[in-house]
Amino acid sequence: MTSAASLPLAGIRIVAIEQYGAGPFATQHLADLGAEVIKIENPNDGGDVGRVVGPHYFGPGDSHFYEAFNRNKRSMSLDLKKPEGRKVLLDLVGRCDIVFNNLRGDLPAKLGIDYAALNACNPAVVCVHLSAYGRTGSRAAWPGYDYLMQAEAGYLSLTGEPDAPPTRFGLSIIDLMTGTTAAMAMLAGVLGARTSGKGRDLDVSLFDVALHNLAYVATWYLNGKHTTTREPRSSHPSLTPSALYRTRNGWIFIMCNKEKFWSVLAQVVGKPEWITDPELCDYKARLKHRDRVQRELDGVLLAEETDEWIRRFAGKVPVAPVYDVAQALESEFVAEQKLVVDFIHPEHGPIKNVASPVRVGGASLPARAAPRMGEDTDALLHELGYAASDIAALREQVVVQ
Repeated sequence: MTSAASLPLAGIRIVAIEQYGAGPFATQHLADLGAEVIKIENPNDGGDVGRVVGPHYFGPGDSHFYEAFNRNKRSMSLDLKKPEGRKVLLDLVGRCDIVFNNLRGDLPAKLGIDYAALNACNPAVVCVHLSAYGRTGSRAAWPGYDYLMQAEAGYLSLTGEPDAPPTRFGLSIIDLMTGTTAAMAMLAGVLGARTSGKGRDLDVSLFDVALHNLAYVATWYLNGKHTTTREPRSSHPSLTPSALYRTRNGWIFIMCNKEKFWSVLAQVVGKPEWITDPELCDYKARLKHRDRVQRELDGVLLAEETDEWIRRFAGKVPVAPVYDVAQALESEFVAEQKLVVDFIHPEHGPIKNVASPVRVGGASLPARAAPRMGEDTDALLHELGYAASDIAALREQVVVQ
């Protein structure tokens, strides 16, 4: 395995007061790329609540959920509400680049983990806050979760069949996108601090990210008052064919999002007359006659199984099979690209997880499973200069565990 020093974020140190999904997902992105992430967990409340999120476990306090978000990190048990714990935190802050949290919006100031409270011991520290609704405004003290954001930001009105009840994404997409956005914010903050010598606060919220993800749909409404609604078969709102179609044994998603692909598709399925048919010849015509496009394609595609159509379209027309989660993870392409990786746990052995989506030329990424609760507490305290007797005293006071 490549040494940690050769990874792009080697030397970046992050103190992470985090739990559950979005926050740990953010720091895991950076840990995979070589950053040292020190995960702070309260010894008096069981640490990261993600450790007990079921229904699947490797062992007590080590759920599959927790392992999905916390690889390549270090864990320090530390009670930040005690004066002795506060002192340890400030010692850590003096030697780190980023203090990150995903607490409720009103809590960072109360806990003293914002820039105003920490800059005295490290003027260059970057404080990144991930919350439900931000640290300002009428909802700063509100708890919030992914599905609520999907509901309020319009996602449920865009997902599913037109005549079905409002439908959420199958994944916690807002948590994942907010975590990724927070990782970007951390890197932006460090870049700025290394240029100016001064840190700052940066904020990311679930709600802001959910609304930002509306992207072109938002622009259509804000500038033309066009309200996008659900389309049958998950169709693109303006491009056709760009939807689900039936095969002999299932479904296939076809996306002719450039005009040239329609001509290629027509040739592959043996219908060259579609290219010049006035009802099918261009985007505008096909959108107007979307029902006919669906009937024609279903009629042709039902003659063969999905795998055969994938073989015929491969590299010519943008297309994908419709898989369930098991089929997706066990596909030949996933294996070819080595996208499922074994992360090594000292007790459980190899734990399979999905690889980082970032590939680093000339380097392999670390593959350590998520840390046990407080696994690195003693080592980190020794690095900060605490003697064995000091650590014993902290443990006796349950400042650490």
